[in-house]
Amino acid sequence: MNRMLCASLTAAFLLLGSPAQAEVREDRIQLAEGHPTEYVVVKGDTLWDISGHFLKSPWKWPDVWYVNPQIDNPHLIYPGDIIYLTWVDGQPRLGLQRGVKKLSPTARVSPLDRAIPAIPLKDISAFLNQNLVVDEDILERAPYVIGGKNERIVAGAGDRVYARGVPVEDVSQQGVYRPARAYHDPMTNELLGYELDKVADGRITARDDDTQVLTMDLYDSFEKEVRVRDRVIPNDEQRVDSVFYPSAGPDLDNAVIMEVLSGIEQIGQFDVVALNVGEREGVETGNVFAVFNKGEVVKDPVTNDTVMLPSERAGELMVFRAFDKVSYGLVMRATNVIKVGDELRTP
Repeated sequence: MNRMLCASLTAAFLLLGSPAQAEVREDRIQLAEGHPTEYVVVKGDTLWDISGHFLKSPWKWPDVWYVNPQIDNPHLIYPGDIIYLTWVDGQPRLGLQRGVKKLSPTARVSPLDRAIPAIPLKDISAFLNQNLVVDEDILERAPYVIGGKNERIVAGAGDRVYARGVPVEDVSQQGVYRPARAYHDPMTNELLGYELDKVADGRITARDDDTQVLTMDLYDSFEKEVRVRDRVIPNDEQRVDSVFYPSAGPDLDNAVIMEVLSGIEQIGQFDVVALNVGEREGVETGNVFAVFNKGEVVKDPVTNDTVMLPSERAGELMVFRAFDKVSYGLVMRATNVIKVGDELRTP
């Protein structure tokens, strides 16, 4: 490690961290067994992957990089960059050395879209762009498609369709969604909302207040055709973003995995799951939860009593999208088979 990097890290620690704060951080940060002293970033890496080489809990990367002035935004890291492990006053820190572009005396300029993402975006992009979870009230109030131009009952991008009802929001840009499933809390049976799949994007070009008929021109579709009864709902403006700031999820009672969105029974790494908690319970994007397999109920062979065995940790997931009463999470690590109904705890 060169002297300049060490000096910068030490100065940053003195400026930003008191001894008491350092002691707290040291308690929270544990290094992975067999960790390297440096790592060269390659295409396809994520921040979670890189941190996993160094840290026992990869989601704690903001704690190790926060005090490093060379990583003002630790998410802007590119293939070829070198991540170093160093120590400042007995604490582990990750330093950054930019990759050097050969045969060029100028500094490298990298567009934002070349920066490595925090987590694998390919596994979640569809759920950020093409899914909504809405309350029953919104679904019932939303206009519905009644037909298409020239009596067509199916339509796609470039077509015109007609819907009936009063828009949920008075904006011209709207999405066309198809109800996919109802979410009921497995613990209380409360209706948490309806998941909707986006079918198309369109623009309201005319409306008749007497008949409540909306004229809508479709300009994009998503591998499905618009059909009668599909719902017209304003688009969620959330943008696909590689910037996630992991943090420990809140300590909640009866928080569980409610559904796996790929339709499989056994859940593994990078599978997307639905949780029975959301913003109402204080859940935020970036929250990390430990997943525990529920303990089995067995019969005591001596007393004939039934006994519940302790729950066992099976992995971790990170929330990448939070709705009012439901959240989507990506399983980042699975040390055992994860199932619907498994418990969520603060990590």
